[in-house]
Amino acid sequence: MQIRYFANYRTITGRRTEEVAAPATMLALLEQLSTRYGAELRRWLLSADGLAKGENAVILLNGRHIEHLDGVATTLKEEDVVSLFPLVAGG
Repeated sequence: MQIRYFANYRTITGRRTEEVAAPATMLALLEQLSTRYGAELRRWLLSADGLAKGENAVILLNGRHIEHLDGVATTLKEEDVVSLFPLVAGG
């Protein structure tokens, strides 16, 4: 599966995209990426208890927000594309 990183996630990971083997669920993917790239990415992607998406993360699966799917329980397939964006505020 393909992971696409945007904004400060690119800075943290040093990548725009990467290919990874698809884990069973979105939560498993977020845990895997947090382990690979460390506490700074984990702080953005996961809640403090590690059981939910971080409140400042926007995660799309094949162009659909995971909140409109099954959230972190959304199942993943090898052909999926996951896009990770930090929540942006301002005016």
